[in-house]
Amino acid sequence: MRELSLHIMDIIENSISAKATLICLEIIEDKNNDILKIIVKDNGCGIDEQDIERVKDPFVTSRKTRKVGLGIPLFEAACLRCEGRLNIKSKKGKGTEIEALMKYSHIDRAPLGRIEDTIVSILLYPQLDIEYRHVVNDKEFIFDSREIKKVIGEDLTLPNILQWIKEYIKEGIEEIGGGVY
Repeated sequence: MRELSLHIMDIIENSISAKATLICLEIIEDKNNDILKIIVKDNGCGIDEQDIERVKDPFVTSRKTRKVGLGIPLFEAACLRCEGRLNIKSKKGKGTEIEALMKYSHIDRAPLGRIEDTIVSILLYPQLDIEYRHVVNDKEFIFDSREIKKVIGEDLTLPNILQWIKEYIKEGIEEIGGGVY
């Protein structure tokens, strides 16, 4: 995939399939230590302990529509290509956490892409909340859909609200010097 935001969306689609109601996305751009860390954590149904390593196999999937699952293997390949790794932690009935690490300055590291579009697409699922934290060295931006819902109500799917959220996230990332474009 050409952008990391597409890998993130693929992982979040797994969380949606796992019936998660909360997704926590954390992007840490540690430029001082040359590390990019992406964490996607959900409260979905989780993965059996014996299946955690198997989900990295492209020929293993829980989907009924096709016989391959490329999301996690491709994300892991992107990490390995950039001197990094992909870690998966999960507890059945509790949720899953995927942590991607890579060398920030690596020539093969894909750009983050339009993470604001990824977050807005998640908001189209009314049963799902997202907590997004983006850190660049010592600066931080946080977006929490639960806080927005407290102010404007449960329905965030109206086009003008989605557009405002998209611009708010994009500006917030720019203010902290993030985006790894």
